[in-house]
Amino acid sequence: MTDSRPNLIFILADDIGYADLGCTGARDAHSNATDVSPRLDAMAREGMRFTRGYSNSAVCSPTRFALATGRWQYRLRGAAEEPIASVHGDKVLGLPPDHPTVASLLKEAGYATALVGKWHLGYPPHFGPRLSGYEEFYGFHAGGNDYFAHCDPRGRPDFWVNEEPHQEDGYLTDLLSQRAVDFVERQSADKPFFLSLHYSAPHWPWLTREDREEAQRIAGIGKHTDGGSIETYQRMIHHMDEGIGWVLDALEKKGLSENTLIVFTSDNGGERFSNNWPFVGQKMDLLEGGIRVPLLARWPARMAAHTVSHTPSLTMDWSATFLAAAGVAAHADYPLDGISLLPVMEDASWSPERDLAWRMKHREQRALVRGDWKYLQVEGIEYLFNVSADPRERANLREREPQKLAELRQAWQDWNAALPAIPEEAKVSLVFTRNELPQASY
Repeated sequence: MTDSRPNLIFILADDIGYADLGCTGARDAHSNATDVSPRLDAMAREGMRFTRGYSNSAVCSPTRFALATGRWQYRLRGAAEEPIASVHGDKVLGLPPDHPTVASLLKEAGYATALVGKWHLGYPPHFGPRLSGYEEFYGFHAGGNDYFAHCDPRGRPDFWVNEEPHQEDGYLTDLLSQRAVDFVERQSADKPFFLSLHYSAPHWPWLTREDREEAQRIAGIGKHTDGGSIETYQRMIHHMDEGIGWVLDALEKKGLSENTLIVFTSDNGGERFSNNWPFVGQKMDLLEGGIRVPLLARWPARMAAHTVSHTPSLTMDWSATFLAAAGVAAHADYPLDGISLLPVMEDASWSPERDLAWRMKHREQRALVRGDWKYLQVEGIEYLFNVSADPRERANLREREPQKLAELRQAWQDWNAALPAIPEEAKVSLVFTRNELPQASY
């Protein structure tokens, strides 16, 4: 008997910039239009592109807490780490197995569930995908992974199938894509599925399929500050795009494409080689370049092709959307903070009045978006921008619009007061530093 509920696929890139895709403005190293992401560009044409998709955080694991739970990441202690360190350390921090997740709620409702790729929400034995609702796991736990050695940034093996260490030769992006295809090929129309496909690409180290020798050179270094290029970076995105194409083709062959909702986005803004145009800032910044991310969705059965939405949204809204699409209610004791975006699929102009907000211990950053307006504070200095008229956040309107500044400042303070405080012992960005990068200009 065919189950009419939609299949759900959430594809998460790692550190991709807003304009790194062809459909969002990508250019090659020679400033000519390039074929970086043909399959994702086609997906955008076949569905909806969101111009104001925001990540829940400007760094990876806090966004992943929000995605997993559909709630403000600040409700969980582990999300105060910016991000959870790839070293195991003494702290036992992660996504508590007793906290309901999108995966656990869908699993209880009869969905097949799998996570392929990056977890970054705590280490076993205390935490892991299979403790938080995923029936299958194929991937790694740390914040980064070498594309050939399949080890964490400290050089320790970090490749797993469920709870078992795994060894497999190959380029990591391709292995994840192939595993996702395998999962899709094992599904049938009588039981819906939820697949989280969380790539490491285009996160450093900067390695393409042809760079096995470079991977051997940097083995054990931990970072790749002396390598990479725009061309290498774009090839990494292209490899990921090809793999996503394999998944889309598998859906088509299985006859599952029509009733599958697929979302593609990034966990935060881009890093060194990324194209965040027209925004300034990058990963770790609450400027638009750190939190405005590419966002595409396709669902042929419910979503019109060739549509564009300017509705501001957060990562956790897709958690609420997936549950709503599946007809699954949130846990009564853990109400969602994200909202369902199903209405925007019917009307691209739908845009509810609400605030999007962020906070980071890094540089004491605060931000709140209300419509076209954005309140920003960095290291005690306040800014007020109209991000529609001034997407590069160059014209600070705090003196011209003191009432609007006060209004948004108070809104941020009220929002912040309703959430647990950032613990003083929470570390600040041990993985990502700017010691070799220029400071953002405010």
